[in-house]
Parts: sequence; structure tokens; C-alpha cells
Amino acid sequence: MTVSYTPVLVALIFGGVFGLIFLGLAIAFGPKHETAEKLAPFECGSEPIGSPRVRFSVKFYQVAILFLVFDIESAFLYPWAILYRKLSCTGAVVAGTCASGITFFGLTEMLVFLLVLVAALAYTWKKKAIGWG
Repeated sequence: MTVSYTPVLVALIFGGVFGLIFLGLAIAFGPKHETAEKLAPFECGSEPIGSPRVRFSVKFYQVAILFLVFDIESAFLYPWAILYRKLSCTGAVVAGTCASGITFFGLTEMLVFLLVLVAALAYTWKKKAIGWG
């Protein structure tokens, strides 16, 4: 079993050594001119306006966290879709079809998951954490 991971280990070691060699070369031989223009903050090609320490509204963080939560929850739909036949079959799955009886376990499992997701969305919408219009 260790033999199967040997190429991965060699690639990681090679990549790390390669990166450290070039980092050392850049530090040793790279130009070291510090000018006011190089030390100035760079923001997408435009001049920075105001302090970088500006406080953001809590609404910004709410929307960001809600996006992550719903995005990650929707990502769980893909593994369920792949395993749906196995989840809905009481016996073995042969050539993509169920060899024995069919259950509603897989469908019920996803319906409960989606109900929790819709309830969370309705709650956040009711609390006006998100709004369209």
C-alpha cells in the first residue's frame, strides 16, 4: 500500500525543493530597490481612496455567510444524485437497475434535506437578512 503513494510523495518533495531553490535564488540575486511607488498599496489599478481600515456593514458579512451556507448545502446534492440508485434499492444494483424492491429512502432523505434548506431560506428572508427589491 505504501508503494502506491510513493509517486505522490516524490512529487511533493520535488515541488517543495524546487520552490525553495527558486525562492532562495530570488532572495539572493533579486533586485532590492524600495521606492515610494513600490511601497504604495495597489488596488486593482486604481488609486486607493480612504483608509484600508474601514468597517464594513454587518449586512455584508450576513450575505457572505448565507451565500457560503447555501452554496455548500447545494453542493451536497451532487453526491446524492450519484448515489440515488443505491439509496433507493433494497438489494444490489445490477447494470444501473435495481435487482430487487425499490424504497423511497433516497428520495425521502433528500426531501428532508431540502425542507431544512427551504425553511432556513424562508427564515432568513422573513428576518430581512436578504431581500430582493
